[in-house]
Amino acid sequence: MKIFTLLKSGLFLLMALVVFSFSVPKKQPAVLVFSKTNGYRHASIPAGIAAIKAMGEANKFIVEATEDSLAFTDENLSKYKAVIFLSTTGNVLGEAQEKALEKFIQQGGGFVGVHAAADCEYDWPWYVKMVGASFLSHPEQQVAKLLIKDKLHRSTKHLPDTWERKDEWYNFKSMNPDVKVLITIDENSYKGGKNGDNHPMAWFHEYDGGRAFYTELGHADESFSEPLYLQHLLGGIQYAIKK
Repeated sequence: MKIFTLLKSGLFLLMALVVFSFSVPKKQPAVLVFSKTNGYRHASIPAGIAAIKAMGEANKFIVEATEDSLAFTDENLSKYKAVIFLSTTGNVLGEAQEKALEKFIQQGGGFVGVHAAADCEYDWPWYVKMVGASFLSHPEQQVAKLLIKDKLHRSTKHLPDTWERKDEWYNFKSMNPDVKVLITIDENSYKGGKNGDNHPMAWFHEYDGGRAFYTELGHADESFSEPLYLQHLLGGIQYAIKK
């Protein structure tokens, strides 16, 4: 009788644990949008933050935004799955904050660089290698043809093979040959290209224990209301947070 009572109690406890596990919602992943500038400041930053917050609401991830470099501590970064550098320019982190970001990535964190994230931290080799390149120059804004090189990645699978759009097209230096290119630009379709036949515009790679995605696209406000671009950026964020 006592054994039966114990078995019955154990079964009840097991059932209660199963019900509890299904009733508690999974914690949503969080990302930190960082948009500090110590150089040119893009007027599209507020539109970018608003768009990423809307993405988060629609796709079940939390978005917090800051321009305070002191947010880069081990303790604070541990709350996030990825950090998004949204058109950051110049030197935006001190030595202690740089070490915190490095540790975050080394522990499996994700990074997303948008547009001027390549115009940032030129003297920090680890960062340049993670982003994948540094800004060199750009011609005037104009329409150009983008060529989709990887149709399997979630940031590009929805795009047409040739994507024609207007933006501010960067030329790059210090390019990391280890990145996996998603999109290139056809330099014959616009004026001012300086990287030749192999001119990447978006890429991704596993880096120093984490994941990094970069898209050059996103100079103007209009990008952040463009469905194809927003899906492209969302795919990059989802890759970085492993969602």
